[in-house]
Order: sequence, then structure tokens, then C-alpha cells
Amino acid sequence: MTVNTTVNRVLLALAGLVLFALGGSVLAIGLGAPAPSWWLHDGRNDVLLDDSERTRWRDEGWWWPAVIAALAVLVLLCLWWLVSVLRRRRMSEVVVDTGDGEIATLRGRALEHALAGEANRQDGVAEARVLLTGRRGTPHTRVVLLLEPHVNPGTALHTFTAGPLTHARTSAGLPELPSEVRLRAVKHRPERVT
Repeated sequence: MTVNTTVNRVLLALAGLVLFALGGSVLAIGLGAPAPSWWLHDGRNDVLLDDSERTRWRDEGWWWPAVIAALAVLVLLCLWWLVSVLRRRRMSEVVVDTGDGEIATLRGRALEHALAGEANRQDGVAEARVLLTGRRGTPHTRVVLLLEPHVNPGTALHTFTAGPLTHARTSAGLPELPSEVRLRAVKHRPERVT
């Protein structure tokens, strides 16, 4: 289990417990149960915000900007969390058929590092970045190859697909390994000649 998964589960559990406690208390008090000692209000007919509580800070110049800023931060944090949960993450493991009717799992990062390492040794490749996506049994790769200026992109792509990509597919025992390969030229900073 990754750190993000653990953090998400802990945050969801805490939010669920808080909402359950508050919602359950409101429901119980609404149905006539006595209010708990920590409850802000006295009983069933008490409103959440009476006139004095609602208008207490109205004349203060800092009140509404502080409330709006706090709510905006809360909304942004919730949106960030939602996007981080829904965003397609890299695959943690790949299912490998061992050939004897059993299956094994291969860490996704290990396959990424092996594929990137072999691609980095390829002539003319300055850097290779590999991201494994998809499902455990049907992984996909997204590869970015940063090429030196003297390299023919077609040759580099053919060498990559025939070499590192084919080796990764066969060593993992995958029937296919669809890939999206992006080729980019290395941008060297200009040097001053004196």
C-alpha cells in the first residue's frame, strides 16, 4: 500500500468519524435524546445560530474576509485532495504469468527503472523517463526519450521498441505492452566562447 493510499484512508476515516459523530448527535437530539456535555446547544428546540451569535461579528471589518478566506482554503484543499485521488497514478505492480499455472507480481517501479535504465544505455539517448499505467494484467507505458541532436528519431524509436521495450515485455511475460513514446531533443544551454 502506498503512502498516498494510506493518507487517503486515514483522512477519509477521520472525516467519516467526525461527520458521523456530529450527524448522529444532531439526529439524536432532534429525536429527543439529551444533548451530550460537549454539545454547543441545549436541546431539541434550540437553533444552531441564534440572532446574537449570527450578528455578533458583523460590525468587525476582519470577520467576513476571514470567513471567506478560510472557506476558500477549505474548498481548495478539498479540490486538491479530490484531484489527487482521481488522477491516474503509476501502477504499483504488474501480474506476471510464471508459465506453471501460477502468477507472480512484479513491482511497477522495478519495471519502470529496468526499462528506463536499458533505454538510457541506448546510443544517443540522453535521458529516458518511463511511467507505467493501466491495470495489473494489462499495463501500458508512457515513455519520454530525450535525444541528443545527432540522433535520427526514427532509428532511436526503432532501437527502443526492438530492444528495451521488447525485453521488458518478454521478461515480464506479457503478451503485449502498448506504449506511448515521445521523442524530444535535449536542449543544451548556450556556452559563452571567449
